[in-house]
Amino acid sequence: MFGRKKKDIPGIDLEQKEMIENAQKRIKQKRGLFTHFIVFLVGAVGLIIISQVLMKVEPIRILDIEWWIWVIFAWLLLLCYHAFNVFITKRLLGPEWEKRQYAKLVQKQKERITQLEKKVQKEYVAPKTTLSIDNPNADRKITMIAAAGMNNELGKDGDLVWHLPDDFKRFKSLTTGHHIIMGRKTFESFPKPLPNRTHVILTRDKNYRADGGIVVHDMETALATTTGDNNPFIIGGGEIYKLAMSMSNEIELTRVHGTFDVDTYFPKIDTTKWEIKTSLHHPADEKHAYSFDYETWVRK
Repeated sequence: MFGRKKKDIPGIDLEQKEMIENAQKRIKQKRGLFTHFIVFLVGAVGLIIISQVLMKVEPIRILDIEWWIWVIFAWLLLLCYHAFNVFITKRLLGPEWEKRQYAKLVQKQKERITQLEKKVQKEYVAPKTTLSIDNPNADRKITMIAAAGMNNELGKDGDLVWHLPDDFKRFKSLTTGHHIIMGRKTFESFPKPLPNRTHVILTRDKNYRADGGIVVHDMETALATTTGDNNPFIIGGGEIYKLAMSMSNEIELTRVHGTFDVDTYFPKIDTTKWEIKTSLHHPADEKHAYSFDYETWVRK
């Protein structure tokens, strides 16, 4: 359901690897532009030879200009566009620009998190009497979102055991702009905090601190920090899902059609308390090794 944790490469750190990859891309772009320039020169000369030497018929004119001049002019415009794209667009709006934009988003998110943490400490009181199986947040939608195999398998060693790009896109679409509640291990599995989402991290460690998230120590407080969000999401892992099951009123479950060797499981859904509202099938294809269903469960 989420992005995979980046693996370290022996002998080189991720920043150096990224710099090398960007340099290789720039070299490839410039080589392509140089090839285009040579082909343009050869092609232009060829057109002139064909039109002036080999063609013995009356030349075709458009607006009193011979056709081959128009062809060379159009090709020159294409070459200029290629050059502009390489030296302006991909340079000014390349990886460094993306990093700056992301840094701005992260900074705004950190400022918001700091304000929320202060508010939690001063104002929030965990509403334990209303967060129960008898009255699970009836005034708003609390959603657990997960991808699980046919036997409720979630993952192994803190990572997923499948790669489903369309499910990643759906997760991003549903959770963007909302609070996402997760355990410490799930948070630490991210290469960096997910953009445009407020991270609430649930851990028993009273000394734990996280750059980019609000740290709490029980599910009631975690949900209390999401006041003002009409649809916060619980995103895992297995123990967090168990804690949230009685406090949620909707489950967005991607049911992956397969069985897997894992060490983490989604809690069994009690069909006497829950029912499927909608189910949408996604077949296996060249990008998805497994077929799966998008299931929306609601409390009865």
